[in-house]
Amino acid sequence: MTPDPFFFVGAAICALSLVVCVVAAATKTYPGDAAIVSVAAVELFLVAYGIGAAIRQAGGEALRGEPWEFWGYLATALILPVVAFWWAVLDKTRWSNAVLAAVPLTIFVMLFRMEQIWDGAPLS
Repeated sequence: MTPDPFFFVGAAICALSLVVCVVAAATKTYPGDAAIVSVAAVELFLVAYGIGAAIRQAGGEALRGEPWEFWGYLATALILPVVAFWWAVLDKTRWSNAVLAAVPLTIFVMLFRMEQIWDGAPLS
């Protein structure tokens, strides 16, 4: 499996967001703008990733795995940051930052799996 640039960019955005959210959880009692914006950056990346994947697939590049599984992962990944955002807005506690921190970590794992599905790599 040779990861494409989308995977590396996504991994970097998720790592940066995770650091911001963990620091926010360790230092604040409520979700700050930096943590919320970092999760919004993850969501923005996912939108761009989805558009890029649709263009690649429409251009003839076939998924080597099951298309329904890839698009299911992407749809689920798009929902997670939105749910975490609303959680952070409605619950002004330190736990909101922990929920925000769980999003980039979860999205990274989902990106890894989507990359496996795209390239047809077996589960390890």
